[in-house]
Amino acid sequence: MQKVKLFKSIESELGTLEKEINDWIAKSKAKVISITGNIAPQTGHTAIGTFSASDVLVVVMYEDGNG
Repeated sequence: MQKVKLFKSIESELGTLEKEINDWIAKSKAKVISITGNIAPQTGHTAIGTFSASDVLVVVMYEDGNG
């Protein structure tokens, strides 16, 4: 059966998000079918000339490896 796993983070922490996803794949033994992602538009300034980090959403479609 195909399932979906969602991961959410912020743009400035992409390395941590990547590690979280890879660790989950290894631990769950999921057979990954596809991975897609989206970075939200920047919505506000934190100071003059700077922007806050955008939200990042990653969707992993997989088949359960524990069954």
